[in-house]
Amino acid sequence: MLDPNLIREKPEFVKEGIKNKGSDPNLVDKFLEIDKKRRELIKEIDNLRHTRKELSESIGKKLKQGENVDDIRAEVRKLGDKIDQIEKELEGVEKTYKDILLSIPNLPHPSVPVGKDETENLVLRKEGRIREFSFTPKPHWEIAEELGLIDFKRAVKISGSRFYVLTGLGAKLERALISFMIDYHVEHHGYKEVFPPFLINRDSMIGTGQLPKFAEDMYKIEGEELYLDPTAEVPVTNLHRDEILNEEDLPIKYVAYTACFRKEAGAAGKDTRGIIRVHQFNKVEMVRFTKPEDSYKNLYELLDNAEDILRALELPYQIKMMCTGDLGFTAAMKFDPEVYMGAQEKYVEISSVSNFEDFQARRANIRYKTKDGDLKFVHTLNGSGLAVGRTMAAILENYQNEDGSITIPKILQKYMGIDKITRK
Repeated sequence: MLDPNLIREKPEFVKEGIKNKGSDPNLVDKFLEIDKKRRELIKEIDNLRHTRKELSESIGKKLKQGENVDDIRAEVRKLGDKIDQIEKELEGVEKTYKDILLSIPNLPHPSVPVGKDETENLVLRKEGRIREFSFTPKPHWEIAEELGLIDFKRAVKISGSRFYVLTGLGAKLERALISFMIDYHVEHHGYKEVFPPFLINRDSMIGTGQLPKFAEDMYKIEGEELYLDPTAEVPVTNLHRDEILNEEDLPIKYVAYTACFRKEAGAAGKDTRGIIRVHQFNKVEMVRFTKPEDSYKNLYELLDNAEDILRALELPYQIKMMCTGDLGFTAAMKFDPEVYMGAQEKYVEISSVSNFEDFQARRANIRYKTKDGDLKFVHTLNGSGLAVGRTMAAILENYQNEDGSITIPKILQKYMGIDKITRK
């Protein structure tokens, strides 16, 4: 949520930022209109209450002087009815005010390149060595089925399309990746591990910006205000919703594994094969709470933390900086590490690393107390470290051998207890 004062004081600046994100700049005019109405009603109520208070105080004085106060009492009742009427009107205005404010996206950082969509993102650099195969490598879904690691057909029988069942060493590889990623972030990067619920309430979804805008992308529990979490960012950020943190405790760094659930609305025709774009997937997420002046330093640290996992797994990748049109609703700046898929010969997003500045903190009311006793909103950041299924897919495509086996990356061998997955 943006600071309402920023919208009031710099409406054209806010409009420009919203427009660059591909959203409707008229939201600013709608907000200013309802904001004016809201403030007028609040002022009117305050004035009426003040008048009623003065009249009520005069009743006692006049009674002591033996004067008739029936007319004054009638006027007080009349004012009370008027206040009730305006307060009811204000309730509706407050709801509209909040709805519009919650629908305005975060503004891009001034250094973010302006662009309309993903085609205008910037590739900042490429890292690692792309393997040259002496044979034709197979896409991950083919080699996974041949090795008995993934069962797509039975997943369709159980759940439908865009699901998969991990079996045997496929399930073990998934578990090994989760343990490795969590261990690495805790031991090397100083994160605190948490394991949050997968069912999330509406207030939490609003706090991180999933609601109200992205309701159609999420799975909702029928008859309850509970949703399946789309990313660990939601429950972990909301750990501190409506809390006041201590300045000396910042930055706070959490890492969490969760299953993630998404309808993938609008994804028809994209990555229909394999495990790249599915309704349920596992992800390891890093979340940070920082002071405003430290947030961009923390953003680059987060990015490096995500890259550390790719480097440790010896997977080639590239770093993209998102343009304004591909930043998403909540981010002020975002980088996407993309892993190279050896068989498909393309880069695929495997992480998103974002700084939300105080956008989520305002929605979730997360503040910290300075040494001087002032209260300020924290900045929140997160980054995938990494998407587990996509990491597995990258290993299958980049570490396959001509005989159909898969070499296990060295750093995972202690978790797997083997150095190669072979045909049985």
